[in-house]
Amino acid sequence: MKLNRWVYAIAGVIIMLFAGLIYAWSIFAGPIKLEFTSWTSAQLSLTFTICMSCFCLGSLIAGLVSKKVNVKVNIYIAAVLFLLGFFIASKTTSLMMLYIGYGILCGLASGLTYNSVMSTMSKWFPERQGLISGILLMGFGFGSMLIGSAYTAITPYMAKGWHASFLYLGIILAVILFIGSFFFVEPGKDFVPPSNSKAKKSKNREQGLDLTPVQMVKRSSFILYFLWSTLLSAAGLALISQANPFAQQIGPNINASTIAFVVGLISICNGIGRVIFGALFDGIGRRLTMLIINVAFLISIGILILAITANSFTLVIVGFVCMGFSYGGVTPTNSAFINAFYGPTNYPVNFSIVMLALMLASFGGTIAGVLYDASGSYLSTLFLMIGAGAIALVSSLFIKKP
Repeated sequence: MKLNRWVYAIAGVIIMLFAGLIYAWSIFAGPIKLEFTSWTSAQLSLTFTICMSCFCLGSLIAGLVSKKVNVKVNIYIAAVLFLLGFFIASKTTSLMMLYIGYGILCGLASGLTYNSVMSTMSKWFPERQGLISGILLMGFGFGSMLIGSAYTAITPYMAKGWHASFLYLGIILAVILFIGSFFFVEPGKDFVPPSNSKAKKSKNREQGLDLTPVQMVKRSSFILYFLWSTLLSAAGLALISQANPFAQQIGPNINASTIAFVVGLISICNGIGRVIFGALFDGIGRRLTMLIINVAFLISIGILILAITANSFTLVIVGFVCMGFSYGGVTPTNSAFINAFYGPTNYPVNFSIVMLALMLASFGGTIAGVLYDASGSYLSTLFLMIGAGAIALVSSLFIKKP
């Protein structure tokens, strides 16, 4: 039985909410660092880098098998991988166990889920690609804040601390994905989306292009966009991976719950930014949307530099809000850009290819850890982020219509 298309969208948001908890790494890493004091920031940050790389790989696999395997199978596999990943991570006694459990298995599971949700649910909203991408990705962004905050609140009361929390997270995720799999239904050939005059006039749509992955990657517009997405994602992930210790350094007397909430503001604003920028893409077009994202991104870095130099926790909060908002614009733009420029036929694969930008960008977190270990300050990371943002801005200006 087919349901109202918004029911599928809501189910997609809930599933993305839980799959997005991998972004809560900076919160998860705190208790782990306290137990394994000999592990450096760079070693712990590598967990997040591995996780994001495997996230991209999982997304690519889901795209490649999209025409051969029922999408429900991807969700079942993701449920098992999440369960195994968090189970192994909960038993961690070495970095390798953490890398395999949280980094590889949970990363693959999240990527499989991500692509499956985006490619299935977006088919119900062909006339609102930017908006539906933003709404679905809002759930992915909120995951780290909501679940990360719950993790911080509950873990101290667990008999085995973070070890028990990880195990329960794996079980909960497996159950959520199994139940959610029943909502992975594609529209039939008789499906006709509601008429939308504004959507028809949307500046993001170009007629006549429906390209294969090989044709797409040869285009300069894709190469420049891929560079833009990689640079901004790398800079954003560099901050996300270090957000918790960054806030603790500026506010050493702030309690852990408050720190977790402030870090969670990145996710809240990330989610809000995804919806807003997704809608903007539909309304004002790709060029202006990318420009606004870039400018907001550079402003947020400037605020965080001021936060360090003035030792102001208030500016940390403002900087996190601005960074979350601007970084939130990248992911819905990825989805809407690929669909609008290169067509819906090969969207699952084409979208997974542009998401490979995150595989390169994931090293932003590791680089941030190395820079901090070497300098003892986050200023070096922020200056590197400014450089990445500036290059991204220039590359976006040269993207032409397909």
